Amino acid sequence: MFSKDDARTVVGVIGFIIEIVYLSLFLIFSDSKKRLRLVVIVVAECLFMAVLALLVLTLAHSTKLRSTIVGSICMLGNIMMYASPLSVMLVISTRSVEYMPFFLSLFSFLNGISWTAYALIRFDPFIVAPNGMGSLLGLAQLLLYATFYKSTKRMMAERKAQGEIGLAEKVGADTHKNGHVSHVNPV
Repeated sequence: MFSKDDARTVVGVIGFIIEIVYLSLFLIFSDSKKRLRLVVIVVAECLFMAVLALLVLTLAHSTKLRSTIVGSICMLGNIMMYASPLSVMLVISTRSVEYMPFFLSLFSFLNGISWTAYALIRFDPFIVAPNGMGSLLGLAQLLLYATFYKSTKRMMAERKAQGEIGLAEKVGADTHKNGHVSHVNPV
């Protein structure tokens, strides 16, 4: 009925659609400076992919070599995706997980485990390597969360007791039912 390639295509298309929806929502609700930054990043990624496709199709003459080149680049991108929540190293320096969402870390870990298990069935190194690494990075994020969760709650309670309010709480208080911010008071 469905081949392995059909399943990968369906997953890729669904992921692409979800990403387009996410980027569209970001563009709708972000300020103009962030919109411009996102557009520049997306254009740069599209140019990179076009150049990669052109070079691979013209310079690599076997399917195996093309798969190796593109697969290696995709592995690097996948590992960077899994590591991106760790790029906010404020978690370690501030001993707080206030800006590291738990569910992002949890589902990154579960996604890595799922894809690693799938790749081990027929041993596809282009899937097992980045997702195995992603499982480890997701586990590291969960361990950081477990390590600093109590200190984060304590620090937030202390700030609240002192009358300090974080930006998220401040904006949340000034947000109307439609999601638009009326104003943000300076802190």
